Amino acid sequence: MPKATSSTSSGARPALRRNQACRSCRKRKLKCDAARPHCGTCVKYWQSLISVPAPVGYTHPAEPQCVYDPVDGLTLSPDTDPLEKIRLLEEEVSKLKIQLHEQNVPARSPGPSMSRRHSYGLCRPGSTPTSLGSDSQIPVPGSKLPAYNPGDSLGLNHLNFRQDNLGINIQCAAVTDVHAELIHTGWNTDLPEPRVLDHYIETFFRCDPCGPRILHRPSFLAAIRLHPRDPAFPHSAILHAICACASRWSSRSVAMQPDGSGKDEFAEYHASKTRKYIDRTMATGEDIFQVVQACIILSWYFYQEGRWVEAWVFAGFQTRVSIPLRLNYPGTFCTHGHALTAGYLPPPKDFRDLETRRRTWWMSIVFDRIVAAGGWTHSIDERDIGTELPLRGEDFDAEHLIPNNPQNMSTEDFFTTHFPKYTDSFLLFIKAVMMFGRVTDYNVRTKLRTSTPLKKYQDPFALPGFKELDSLVHKDFLENLPHSHRFNIGVTDMSANGSSVDTDLYMAHVVPYAASITLHNPYLDLNDVHHPSTSRCIEAAQAISSAYYMLSATSLDTTRLHPFITICWYLAAAVQVQVCKHFIEMGDRVREAQVWGEINVLRLAMLNYGARSPIGTRQEGLLRGLMKEVVQLSSQNQPLEVGLPLYPFSHSTVFANPNVPYCDGPVAPLPNPSVPEHYEARFEESTVGVELAGQPQSPALYAGASMIADHLQGDVPLHSGDFLTWDSSSSR
Repeated sequence: MPKATSSTSSGARPALRRNQACRSCRKRKLKCDAARPHCGTCVKYWQSLISVPAPVGYTHPAEPQCVYDPVDGLTLSPDTDPLEKIRLLEEEVSKLKIQLHEQNVPARSPGPSMSRRHSYGLCRPGSTPTSLGSDSQIPVPGSKLPAYNPGDSLGLNHLNFRQDNLGINIQCAAVTDVHAELIHTGWNTDLPEPRVLDHYIETFFRCDPCGPRILHRPSFLAAIRLHPRDPAFPHSAILHAICACASRWSSRSVAMQPDGSGKDEFAEYHASKTRKYIDRTMATGEDIFQVVQACIILSWYFYQEGRWVEAWVFAGFQTRVSIPLRLNYPGTFCTHGHALTAGYLPPPKDFRDLETRRRTWWMSIVFDRIVAAGGWTHSIDERDIGTELPLRGEDFDAEHLIPNNPQNMSTEDFFTTHFPKYTDSFLLFIKAVMMFGRVTDYNVRTKLRTSTPLKKYQDPFALPGFKELDSLVHKDFLENLPHSHRFNIGVTDMSANGSSVDTDLYMAHVVPYAASITLHNPYLDLNDVHHPSTSRCIEAAQAISSAYYMLSATSLDTTRLHPFITICWYLAAAVQVQVCKHFIEMGDRVREAQVWGEINVLRLAMLNYGARSPIGTRQEGLLRGLMKEVVQLSSQNQPLEVGLPLYPFSHSTVFANPNVPYCDGPVAPLPNPSVPEHYEARFEESTVGVELAGQPQSPALYAGASMIADHLQGDVPLHSGDFLTWDSSSSR
């Protein structure tokens, strides 16, 4: 009698058939559960591998290395890379699609003309490129742009096809053919077509005042001409971020929002693509340095959009990610310590790589200081910054092999000594922002260590460290600027070459006044004209207004200034609101009207800036919230001379006034921000006799200029109603 077979337990795993286990387990002779896509043994091995940081110069695999034998009917050579096989199959599919369309549509019109086809073979033999036009235009998927204007030679984004009796079928076949060609050459079809991308890159470097700082323009423009599969070709995350930032200067696909700001669908599309790369890098660490650069560019886009939460989150992300990369060390690399503390990046391979890392680090720090201007704790303390300051922009672009900048944050005279060989407008702007960050640190730490609110009547100069910080922001920084920068705010007069502005130098002069307001505003007491904080705030507010008047006297587009200027305008207007409230309580309608003029001019500046970058509209909205109480107290009912009513705050009312210029009018272009021009024009002298071009001027700016000295000296009491204004000679 045969023996009975023993039954297996219900929880036992069935035995695997021959060659059903994965190759890795068979090679190492380990048990395998044949789970798909990765078996349990390979998953455990991969998890233990990534739990330890990778050695310098190496990266962990993004997923378990678990490969199974191909299914029946698909033989795969043992030495064939599966990823390479997939790529070859995709290319084969693209070729078959092209052949299919050629057989079905023999009368197809020629394909589109692309400026870089000759660079990496987008044109097939026998094809004839054609020019773009306005007839039967079909947008390329991923470009997200409206109809092309034939008069604009740069807005090349659509295809022109010949009209014949095949109609729309020919057009669809041609569009599919274009994508097949792009896929065949390895082009990322999420990006605009090459010519359109060229336009956005050019616009980005020419117009954007923030992002281009971290990129080496000559080498970047050369790299974009390479084959898309070339290792030196720019990372797609950076290109998506560039498209998002540059679209504010080029895109017409903008939908107006109820608050008066615009929503750019093209920019949103590419911003979302950039975020996907960032999310992937957070999980895998792949291409981490290039993605950090893309994150910085995208962060400035969020900041200009006034999207505060995303700006704060990305500010913390990029600084924290830069620390394990050791970008905060001298030379952007840790030369001592064991492998785990050396950093994830290898040492810089050449001058360009070193300087690119420095600029990437400093732009992340500048962004961190700017987004924390409202009184937030910074992501990294300045004592933990050991990276040298970057070199001048002209030396970076030309790759001049000069010694490293001797200054970093630990240098004792960091804010007052500026070596000519290592100083330009961008370097001064970095120092001005870091000085503002020091003020923010002081205010935050003072509040953290004080159990009761700060009193306006107390003497802040008795607080530890306040006197030294006030001296730095009030006079030491500005008085020690190089001679070529000290008496030149960056704005030129009308000349044969037109007007011009150096945005970095302009901000280097304005930011110290904003820092002075931030430092002294908690102690502002308008009932005491002798209080030093009162005079500091009023002087700084008038200095910011005067800088705006000087710029508005030209035909320059103020929307091309650095977006941080809107915060400076807001701080100056906030001081003026407090002054206005004081005059209302005094019952002085004449001086109240003059202050309203100052406030509304700054409001107009924010609204004009907001027509291109929503941060201006956001700041003007915050100012309106601050003005609610003052408006209810005011007896001024009629519109003032600047053309802006006190109440209600209506955008249609503002722009309906024929005296208010629209920001889209013809303006003189700004110079290349990476190579600014310097002009020997004294700021105080150049403001005399300047006639404002199209911008309303408040009578209080010059009419009351002589009164501030009397108020500060105590010759005329405040209750007499004299308007407090700024005299240019009193701030130096």
